[in-house]
Amino acid sequence: MKTFSAKPSDITQDWILVDGTDQILGRLASQIASRLRGKHKAIFTPHMDTGDFVIVTNVEKLRVTGNKAFQKTYFRHSGYPGGISETNFEKLQDKYPDRVLKHAVKGMLPKGPLGYAMLKKLKCYTGDAHPHAAQQPKTLILTK
Repeated sequence: MKTFSAKPSDITQDWILVDGTDQILGRLASQIASRLRGKHKAIFTPHMDTGDFVIVTNVEKLRVTGNKAFQKTYFRHSGYPGGISETNFEKLQDKYPDRVLKHAVKGMLPKGPLGYAMLKKLKCYTGDAHPHAAQQPKTLILTK
């Protein structure tokens, strides 16, 4: 039996809606990364983008366990000497709620052009409203 390799004509990308209310950050990110990559499909091919689009609402209500809200740190660098700045989970989620989830999912995707294309299919929104109703997303119920 020959190994199946998906061609662009074989790939169909669905839209999936996920509610982030009271979801744990790492567990949600791993399931989203799997959907973006396309590993849940029988036609999964590592070098092709076979994944779905994922819409996450209520990202401001994500949570972490233990003391991670105060101890988990995020770094960014301006590019200048001494230009590193750090913040913790709680402050970053208050100011930019979507960055926390995107950062977690980005670390779980492949590095390079394919991974960057997969990350662009992740749409994060605060609140219940999102502008993708025309795509008729299917609701995905995730266990906590």
